[in-house]
Amino acid sequence: MRAIRLVRRLLRYVLVERRALTVVAALLAGSLVIAFANGFWLMSRLANVLLVAIPAAYVWAWFNVRWLEVSVERPLDRLQEGNDFEERISVTNRSWLSKLWLEVEDPSDLPGHSARRVISLGPRQRRSWRAISRATRRGRYAVGPLRITSGDLFGMFRRSRRFGEAQHVLVYPRAVELTNFAAPPALLPGEGRLRRPAHYITPNASGVREYEPGDSFNRIHWRTTARTGDLMVKLFELDPASDVWVVLDLYGPAQAGTGDDGTEEHAVRIAASIARYFLLANRSVGFLAQGSAFHIEEPERGLPQYTRILEALALAQARGDVPLSGLLGREGRRFGRHTTLIAITPSTDESWVVSLQLLGGRGVKRAAVLLEPRTFGGDGSALLVYSALAAAGVLTYLVKRSDDLSVTLGSGAAVAAGGRP
Repeated sequence: MRAIRLVRRLLRYVLVERRALTVVAALLAGSLVIAFANGFWLMSRLANVLLVAIPAAYVWAWFNVRWLEVSVERPLDRLQEGNDFEERISVTNRSWLSKLWLEVEDPSDLPGHSARRVISLGPRQRRSWRAISRATRRGRYAVGPLRITSGDLFGMFRRSRRFGEAQHVLVYPRAVELTNFAAPPALLPGEGRLRRPAHYITPNASGVREYEPGDSFNRIHWRTTARTGDLMVKLFELDPASDVWVVLDLYGPAQAGTGDDGTEEHAVRIAASIARYFLLANRSVGFLAQGSAFHIEEPERGLPQYTRILEALALAQARGDVPLSGLLGREGRRFGRHTTLIAITPSTDESWVVSLQLLGGRGVKRAAVLLEPRTFGGDGSALLVYSALAAAGVLTYLVKRSDDLSVTLGSGAAVAAGGRP
């Protein structure tokens, strides 16, 4: 088998990759045979021309990728899914001879990335252009180094050079804007139970007041406005001490579907959306997941915490070997009476519901976002788990593949009131 593979590689190299060189070499060999056999002068001169042309073509190809100055500017090394990744590439010919054709390529494993162009450069000439690619999938990707390839006029030789070093680009998952996500409040003792007015949007609405210049339009309470005839805005209160933990299930066997239509991508997007919602409300949010690696972020507030969670989600892969029940049992000591836990999972194994019940017995407030695996191409059904969660008093959102997340997760008021999501 190894010999067959070697023969195949040799034939591919000779007949495909170096076809022009093979033809010229065969023509040279034939010319030499005929010239030595009968002394035909035309074959002799053709052989002499080819003997000079082959090394000249090699030198030409070598020269075309020399005396070049290349620069690549990549302003962003972090961006969000759906945004554009932009590069500015400049190539300068430092020699006094023209470069007839140069194939410039910036290779990358970023899906949809395209930065390839064929150019020609005159003496001391410089060419610059922008390459824009759409980041369509979260993750960590390598970009570069830039590769320039050229060759001779007859296509016998190709030479390549690399410029610069490889860089990495981190693509964050895109979060959905949630207008109203309900989660059970934690039990706060003493003064911690007192809520204070907040100047920004929080999960706790306390009333309404008249609109004042400078108020954001997304704070307008339209029902009260329609009833009174005056613009009214919502008042919010701050819950200062409770922590919100977002627990993402990345257990491999529990997942269904692949790519953007799989439970993994939907669960990651849901986790990013919920974290964004509570952090914008100035709540302390922690993150926990066990996939191909263990991810944990202790509860914190603010934009830096959101960035850390997005970085963890960008690298999250559903290849874990620890089911959600095991993760909750192992890390349960982190959750106390001042904690609201939100589990995100497609698992149809009811053992993790038991783990939530045990945490509830310790005073942990619980909510779950349950993905229906059957709608993602899986075999199991989430209805039994949904029933078990309802019986355990766990606030539950049921998400299907075709659902609009902003609508399904934003129906928090109905869920909190006992309705179905």
